[in-house]
Amino acid sequence: MKFLAEEIEAYSVAHTEDENALLKSLNRETHAHVLNPRMLSGHLQGRFLSMISRMIRPDNILEIGTYTGYSALCLCEGLNEGGKLITVDINEELETFTRRFFESSPFADHIDYQIGKATDIIPTLNETFDLVFIDADKINYTNYFNLCIEKVRTGGFLIADNVLWSGKVIQDDIKIDKDTQALLDFNKMVHEDSRVSNILLPIRDGLMILQKL
Repeated sequence: MKFLAEEIEAYSVAHTEDENALLKSLNRETHAHVLNPRMLSGHLQGRFLSMISRMIRPDNILEIGTYTGYSALCLCEGLNEGGKLITVDINEELETFTRRFFESSPFADHIDYQIGKATDIIPTLNETFDLVFIDADKINYTNYFNLCIEKVRTGGFLIADNVLWSGKVIQDDIKIDKDTQALLDFNKMVHEDSRVSNILLPIRDGLMILQKL
């Protein structure tokens, strides 16, 4: 489901700062060689994530769900000097592809790319995070939030992608599948959680932005 008219979306992209050459190449190669390229954050959302990161100036970022690394590279643009982004993904088949772009970026020494189950890795992390970006399997969104919230500093942010799930979260005339139900449960839970303030933005497939109080 398109939440904006295509003409409005195209106008928005045309009036948003351009991707750099590395991101353009990553975007192109992902669409040419990788399954499900719509999972890529892409130009508009990528610039939004970069802007948020540059506003926060984080020392530590955690990303759950790397895919081919586009969003990680965007988030790194706001890191403080000496800052670090930890990005976790379960798909080892994309590791070589993704590492090539990380190593070609100016953030190579600031990215800790870990392959494995996020539910196993997150409890082993000792960092306090300024920003967490959740963009992995929808079934575990609530688990990821619960595992991360105590590792986020007061005033820090969590962003969850795909929370509108192509409009399925508001369609009463369809059979609700497990992913849709998981997102309905997640959206309700964080909206009612007194530890965070929240805003749901209809950017691409929906971004839930949470600030820890």
